[in-house]
Amino acid sequence: MMGTLAAVLAGKKIRTFKDLFNANVTGDIEDVDGVLKITRINVSYWLKLPKEKRAEAKDALESYLKLCPGAQSVIGCIEINHELTMEDLIE
Repeated sequence: MMGTLAAVLAGKKIRTFKDLFNANVTGDIEDVDGVLKITRINVSYWLKLPKEKRAEAKDALESYLKLCPGAQSVIGCIEINHELTMEDLIE
């Protein structure tokens, strides 16, 4: 998922070098009818970018899941939550 979002951001000329972009991923495992299942994936992205690119980054976050093979493989079975925290890059 992170790679797909990075590719969409790159298409919008938003850099995703290691010091500018990261993700914290957690998940929930629940007992569903006696079987332990991953029910939820929570992804918190952090991105440092020029202030004028914020709208494009929000657009990327809203659109990347439909392009992501991993996400598309589990959507409908596992709930995916994501958020993006942005920090201004002073150039």
